Amino acid sequence: MISWWQSVVLGIVEGITEFLPISSTGHLTVAEKLMGVQIDDPSVTAYTAIIQVGAMIASIIYFWGDIVRFATAWFKGLRNTEARNSDYRMGWAIIAGFIPTAVIALLAESLITGVLRSMWAVVVGLIGWSVVMFLGDRLGKQNRGEDSITVRDGLILGTLQSLALVPGVSRSGATITGGLLLGLDRVAATRMSFFLGIPTLVASGLYQAVKEAKHVADGVGWAATAIGTVVSGVVAYASIAWLLRFVSKNNFTGFIIYRIALALVIIALLVTQTISAT
Repeated sequence: MISWWQSVVLGIVEGITEFLPISSTGHLTVAEKLMGVQIDDPSVTAYTAIIQVGAMIASIIYFWGDIVRFATAWFKGLRNTEARNSDYRMGWAIIAGFIPTAVIALLAESLITGVLRSMWAVVVGLIGWSVVMFLGDRLGKQNRGEDSITVRDGLILGTLQSLALVPGVSRSGATITGGLLLGLDRVAATRMSFFLGIPTLVASGLYQAVKEAKHVADGVGWAATAIGTVVSGVVAYASIAWLLRFVSKNNFTGFIIYRIALALVIIALLVTQTISAT
């Protein structure tokens, strides 16, 4: 169903777009449609979730020092109240952020594999969330650093992260925008987006790998899935480094313009029946 070269292309698309606020799922859906892949096939839905694990492994490697620091501080803080610093709070914020995302994803699973696997859903997500991103980028005070992040922030951002179930919204776009509206600066909001994404997407990929193992084996195939996962990881590592440099000096206007332009292109393709909605 998906050949090795298609899996390489999809892995590249996933690696580039996973952490940029332009929706990796939206781009994968478009790429799959242009390749003639049946996007509402259960094995394709599982494939799309599983190859994200490669990007998450890249982020774990990139942020390994931070992860170890947060984990160490969290365990120390559990034993000693005087050791409860900003790294300890970050540990709890990440845990708090994961919980609502996981609960909402499980409750909305039928939507993810059903009505939301549509090109029109991608269009709505791209345009609708672009407006929110614009407001967040302009209205956010951006006067808080990473060391000010609280459990409350994690809970709010984790809830917003679940909006990425709508293809086109973008997981990173949702959490970064939420962070800006909470007053975080762009770098802090972006880094927090990475930290929240690690447990979320690893859990999602592993869940799909176990739950849809038979569908993947009978449909897309594990070889193609492995290729896409490895390629996405390699490309994602470079994407992470670029994005962190970019947000330290620029706003998100370029991403917003791109998202709207992509939505208009998809609308044109749908209206002219170049591609179908599902």
